[in-house]
Amino acid sequence: MKNKKIESIFLLPSLLGVLLFFLIPFIVIIYYSLINNPMEQKFVFLDNFSALLDNSAFILAAKNTAIFSLLAVPLAVILSLALALLLESKIPYKSQFRTFFLSPMMVPVASVVLVWKVVFNFNGPINSFIAVFGLEPINWLKSDYSQLVIIILFLWKNLGYNMILFMAGLNSIPKTLLEVAEIENASPWFKFVQIKLRFISPTILFVALLSLINSFKVFREIHLLTGDYPYDSLYMLQHFMNNTFKALDYQKLATAAILMGIVMIVIIGILFIIENYFGKDVEG
Repeated sequence: MKNKKIESIFLLPSLLGVLLFFLIPFIVIIYYSLINNPMEQKFVFLDNFSALLDNSAFILAAKNTAIFSLLAVPLAVILSLALALLLESKIPYKSQFRTFFLSPMMVPVASVVLVWKVVFNFNGPINSFIAVFGLEPINWLKSDYSQLVIIILFLWKNLGYNMILFMAGLNSIPKTLLEVAEIENASPWFKFVQIKLRFISPTILFVALLSLINSFKVFREIHLLTGDYPYDSLYMLQHFMNNTFKALDYQKLATAAILMGIVMIVIIGILFIIENYFGKDVEG
């Protein structure tokens, strides 16, 4: 009994921290999303949600964020898995290859942004290169190609870490299964789909979730490159949240946060269902 009391005392600071920094703010956000403003505090139920869905800035930000995540996250998962499989094979300069893709993790974001500003400048090396082929220079960050620039930046920053996670997952596959498949003359495609993919399905889920979270954090790079109000195709949900916070529009901010949370929960739930379906027969 005394031991349980002691354990409860040690747990108390953590419980207070969760209550103070997670539970109470969550309840406050829900409350703000259901009232008209902090002064009158009149209950309006779902009026804030319908007003937000009619807000052109929110619609633009949500559309751009969805497009970016739908393009960047699958690319991050597929390319990092391909790199991990490549490093599994016998290739020359394997350690140098691995170091090259891990090096972006050691570079500060501000330095990366500076490099991108120089490379994709109107008078930068990319435009100089395409001019050799007789193409007109492009203002990359203020054109329809702007999301492509950020996707390249996102992949460059995240592929290395994802690749290491996949390499760890591939190394955990029982070697006996691969040896049996080899003896049975199984094709490389069969070994990849029926053995490797099934055993690394938890790793695929983790990398997909990590990439999804990082795709929502790309605001840092975009903000440093373009400021609060970038070209339309780069205006993300984080820009909308940041600008709404500066305007002290708590109702709009809280409502957007709840909608964003609901969407994330649905996406994560779908990913867990898919992983459970493909990995259920290799559990245990």
